Amino acid sequence: MNRKILLLTVLMAAAPGLASSASVYKWTDENGVTHFGDRQPTGRNAEQVNVRSGTSQGTAGAQRRSAQEQLGELQEQQAAEQQKREESAVEEARRKQREANCATARSNLEVINSNARIRVEENGETRYLTPEEIEQQRQKFQEIADENCGPEQEGSSER
Repeated sequence: MNRKILLLTVLMAAAPGLASSASVYKWTDENGVTHFGDRQPTGRNAEQVNVRSGTSQGTAGAQRRSAQEQLGELQEQQAAEQQKREESAVEEARRKQREANCATARSNLEVINSNARIRVEENGETRYLTPEEIEQQRQKFQEIADENCGPEQEGSSER
């Protein structure tokens, strides 16, 4: 009788250990339904669930990130994308300003080069520019055209 009691006691003590060593797998099918089973499904990515602690491990050994970490990473990505959009908007505005400056400078150069006399209005009075003033204006507009009509250079100052 002692042997039977001893054998029964050993079996009862070992039963929880044997039961917990069995593997339980968790996977999601194509319809989004989560399944649990004692065998790993073929052709599917499954996680092995630790029955005692309730945690799971990916079969590839990848550790699961917490929802807070995932949210933090998503927010960082969104912030980086927003910064890129803002930078591209600034670059677009700078490009349009350069195009406008170029067109204005070329138009003014065309007027200066096509007219012998240029009339301006100052303080409500009309007067003609002297040849020296015309040359100064020509140089000024040529500099603006050179700055804005060619390819943009790093560190160039906008007027």
